[in-house]
Amino acid sequence: MLMAHPAVLNDLVDRYQTLRLLNAEDPEVRRRLDDVSYTLCVATGTSDIDAALIAARLHLPGARPHDDSTVRA
Repeated sequence: MLMAHPAVLNDLVDRYQTLRLLNAEDPEVRRRLDDVSYTLCVATGTSDIDAALIAARLHLPGARPHDDSTVRA
């Protein structure tokens, strides 16, 4: 599966979080939140926003500890 570039994922997560903080009762904010949610799901190959946020965060720089399993002792 193709995964969006980390910079794109980071921007989508930031926009999602910002829109969540705004008044979701405003129809324009709700529409934008729905659009960002959908885009995050498509970009991460998931079907719901919670899974999309987890998948996006796992692909951001610094999300995983350094794996030294292939480094010689």
